[in-house]
Amino acid sequence: MTPPPSADRRLYRIPDAMRLLSLSRSLIYELIRSGRLRSVRQGRTRLIPASAIDDYIRLLEKEARKAS
Repeated sequence: MTPPPSADRRLYRIPDAMRLLSLSRSLIYELIRSGRLRSVRQGRTRLIPASAIDDYIRLLEKEARKAS
């Protein structure tokens, strides 16, 4: 089992990003494919930068404000 993400981590594996964003694996990969969530590869591992998670949350907040 993966330890809980800490505040000083800079890169997250997909399962960690799933927990942080409360999203399913398939939705995380769809967001990556669509360009709404940035990711990087290290060897065969797909990693989500902490800044990409913050950017995605800001994007959701911006879209929510526009919809109001």
